[in-house]
Amino acid sequence: MEKIINGEAVKQSLTKIGWSQKRLAAELEVSSQAVTNWIKGVDFPRPNKLLKLATTLSLGFEQLVSTTAKQPVVAYRKRGGTKTTEQHLLKAMAMGALLKPLVHYLPPLRALRTQISAPSVSYEFVQNAAAAIREKIGVGAEAILLYEHLIDEFQMNDAVIVPVMWGSKQQHGNALHIFLPEENVTFIYLNLDTYLEDFKFWMAHELAHVYTQDLAGKEEGENFADALAGALLFPRELAEKAYVAANHAKTVSTKISALQRFATEHRISLFSVFCEVRHYAKESGLPQLQVEDRDIHAVRNHLRGPMVSESLFKPVPPEAGRYIAAAHSIFKSSFFTALQKMLRERNTGAGYVQQVLDVSMKDATALCTELMS
Repeated sequence: MEKIINGEAVKQSLTKIGWSQKRLAAELEVSSQAVTNWIKGVDFPRPNKLLKLATTLSLGFEQLVSTTAKQPVVAYRKRGGTKTTEQHLLKAMAMGALLKPLVHYLPPLRALRTQISAPSVSYEFVQNAAAAIREKIGVGAEAILLYEHLIDEFQMNDAVIVPVMWGSKQQHGNALHIFLPEENVTFIYLNLDTYLEDFKFWMAHELAHVYTQDLAGKEEGENFADALAGALLFPRELAEKAYVAANHAKTVSTKISALQRFATEHRISLFSVFCEVRHYAKESGLPQLQVEDRDIHAVRNHLRGPMVSESLFKPVPPEAGRYIAAAHSIFKSSFFTALQKMLRERNTGAGYVQQVLDVSMKDATALCTELMS
């Protein structure tokens, strides 16, 4: 594994606190040789040990992980205003390092990929970019963009979907983007424990990151991904129709009902429709609908449908075999096929599965047993 731990930073921190490598090893509950290997760049700590190493030595990611090699690029699709912490980034970076050997077992890379140059969040740029993508996919401006369309685009751009079930409240993010620049492969973790009406937006958001790899992990990248996702799912032509329908309605309730009909038809969130209508009105110089965000959220929360996991599996959680089969058949993911080949060829254990999927050891063992059978 390539050297990515900043050995000098570790040594300096040990000197500062008066510890030996042996004392550090004891604190981290690893062997002295493991610490030596990390410092020399022979090996790289697993996510949980990397987090503990950073905490113990009071080092941030930029200090602890060497920048001499091309590191994984990480981007979170977060819950509301949730802050991405140093620990989240360290854990995701460690997952990225562990994914590197898996790339060898993936299908051959494609020569042609869609890339958006010099992206901007201006309304015209975003709408034009969304229109070009819809045309490429073969979907008209007012047609429903299906999950299948997005899944195919991930596949065509060497982005490997990794469906996971991380819980609806326990995890920091509802999606995780890990791009390996040296391997030129992207892994997109999509949390199935989220509401069905939001899932398509998150997929479109992650697809925008795939189209703009240079911005992944940056604030401007998140802003552009949100803007493109909204325009891709509900373009200007649809926003105009929704605006007209809602504007003709007399009360707040009937205005929201008009917007909800579009949301239901296109299988997206009421809030996504509302946001695109608001953008359309502003750019067109039209008066905004007399509807407040809180009114939209109140209706949206009342009409919440099932989680994606609940719609796919009965009961939840599914057995390992059904989960893996869904990753293949529904998400067209090559992840578990590659993982199976790697496990069998390298005799890698459940510990690896646990780390790269960020699941419990119990679930990792069940998956490992299924893949090895």
